[in-house]
Amino acid sequence: AHQEHAVRRIGSGHSAIVTTGTGSGKTECFLIPVLNELLTQAHEGTLPENGVQAILIYPMNALANDQMKRLRELLLCYPQIRFGVYSGDTKESQADALKRYRDLHINDRYNETRVAPIPNEIISREEMRKNPPHILCTNYAMLERLLLRPQDEDLFAKSDIRFVVLDEAH
Repeated sequence: AHQEHAVRRIGSGHSAIVTTGTGSGKTECFLIPVLNELLTQAHEGTLPENGVQAILIYPMNALANDQMKRLRELLLCYPQIRFGVYSGDTKESQADALKRYRDLHINDRYNETRVAPIPNEIISREEMRKNPPHILCTNYAMLERLLLRPQDEDLFAKSDIRFVVLDEAH
């Protein structure tokens, strides 16, 4: 019931706070409306090529990285929706990011034949600045830096941020 209420509320443009136990599906409460909005825009031809539409903020990199696993699986068949995690662990160059990605994901079940990110996953800082993702996963400290550093201005220049999600707010 809490998921249905949250999805309807967020989907109609209202804010929501979801407080419930671990493993009760809080992530779906915000992820379904975010993905629904982006998929609707893609279907209608109004989804911009790039530009942050949703910021998912986590207290720790591990939680942001876990969300990336879920997004990879969900967005594998929707290449028009771009996503990425920008944290202290995100490498600057695409080459360094690809090496790190290969080291981390060699055993991923969706990626058995090749060790490379799916086409709509942005893995490096330089690529995020050039082609900002629609969904940006980050943490509190990094978001503050991104909003203040001149070299990261391009990340938000063409953004139309519609969703700001604080997951695991403490």
